[in-house]
Amino acid sequence: MDGPDFDLDFKPAHGQAVTVAPSVQRITVNNPGPFTFHGTNSYIVGDRSVAVIDPGPEDEAHFKALMAALAGREVTHIAVSHTHRDHSPLTRRLKEATGALVVAEGPHRAARPLHEGEVNPFAESSDMDFMPDRALADGETIEGEGWALTALMTPGHTANHAAFALEGTGIVFSADHVMAWATSIVAPPDGAMADYMASLEALLQRDDRLYLPGHGGPVTEPAAFLRGLRTHRRMRERAVLERVRAGDTSIQDMVKVIYASTDVRLHGAAALSVLAHLEDLVERGQVETVGPPALTGQYRLAVGGAA
Repeated sequence: MDGPDFDLDFKPAHGQAVTVAPSVQRITVNNPGPFTFHGTNSYIVGDRSVAVIDPGPEDEAHFKALMAALAGREVTHIAVSHTHRDHSPLTRRLKEATGALVVAEGPHRAARPLHEGEVNPFAESSDMDFMPDRALADGETIEGEGWALTALMTPGHTANHAAFALEGTGIVFSADHVMAWATSIVAPPDGAMADYMASLEALLQRDDRLYLPGHGGPVTEPAAFLRGLRTHRRMRERAVLERVRAGDTSIQDMVKVIYASTDVRLHGAAALSVLAHLEDLVERGQVETVGPPALTGQYRLAVGGAA
């Protein structure tokens, strides 16, 4: 199997509050793109007193849609999954309008320090101004009237990525860690493949019935889907190792073969995914590189590494 069966049949209903579970509404931002699918999903949890998960980008139409859906209700918490600009910037206006407490893992940070001369390709996509009122630890719960959300730390896509479990329902708001329409981007230095794989394993230890992601529609069989994602990533890792064994020394050469059927406009993101795998393989002693792993690095099979 090359990966899970991705579901592209999603009707975003931009600007409308759509009920997706008891006491859970989704409003999708009209910001479609290659990394956002039909747009970013914001969620409202609760009835009279609510939490908002991922207010989204600074978008006037979306702000008005949120405020219309929230009319007559108290907003006690704003929970932010991570600090990419399609998820967190509208938090500031929503907090000003509602007085809600902002909770998240923490401010934006990279998964590792930048190497000398390295440029973060996702720097402009990161909300460096975000600061939660309260930083959550893994397993910490926030509560409101008729609902409780538990933070599940899921680093990988970003270092500060968190999912939120709606207690007593089997529902997890999986943000960008697990999505039904595509695999999550793991792009160093913002993200790290070892962290991503460990986060998949942590979620596999749970028994949830439904994921509501940051983009696209729900994941209805989470355990099977997670296993598919894990298999997919392991196959990608094997493909990278095979290219190194075949004599490819550069990421550019590897991408041309591994992603031969992928739109060339996405090869930049594919290169970052290959780099994430190579970082992990170097750390585990299976691949060697001169200097730290980088997009422009030269790679070879480690002596005594994978045969």
